[in-house]
Amino acid sequence: MRPPRPIDEKARKHLAQLLGRAKTKADFQRVQCLWLRASLGLNHQQVAQAIGWSPSRVKQVWSVYFKDGPQALLGVGRGGRRRQNLTLAEEEKLLAGLEPTAKAGGILVVQTVKDAYERALGRAVPHSTVYRMLARHGWRKIMPRPRHPKNDPAKIEGFKKNSARCAVKKSRGKAGSGGPCG
Repeated sequence: MRPPRPIDEKARKHLAQLLGRAKTKADFQRVQCLWLRASLGLNHQQVAQAIGWSPSRVKQVWSVYFKDGPQALLGVGRGGRRRQNLTLAEEEKLLAGLEPTAKAGGILVVQTVKDAYERALGRAVPHSTVYRMLARHGWRKIMPRPRHPKNDPAKIEGFKKNSARCAVKKSRGKAGSGGPCG
């Protein structure tokens, strides 16, 4: 087994400063992974046990540090939109073209947004993609439903006159009191 790569005093002090500047747990653990090696001389198995990682992950962090330097320790994450159709800027530009209609109080139908999205992309997308884009940019549906689509006033009046409650009132002789039982 080859000897471990040495970490000089300047790098050791810099790692101690980075420990204080780490903003997330993952950043802190990556810096701590190297700091334990530099300051205490621990091997990869001891470091892995100390921070709760696998030894291979510790070696991977060390390798990235020696290849890319200390800036590779902070802010490294797996997040991001790897399968995006349009960038955030392109989505904002698309919605900016539709914003005057929405702000003027006009009804903005999602199908219109979907058609514009598909034109910009050059292929068809499902409705869920458009709804997620609208949610991502803070757009929301503000449209109360004025009445149920199957609303029938004649059926409502018929129900009021023939309901079980009205039948009880009629049998007691209280039906003509001007209420819903007529």
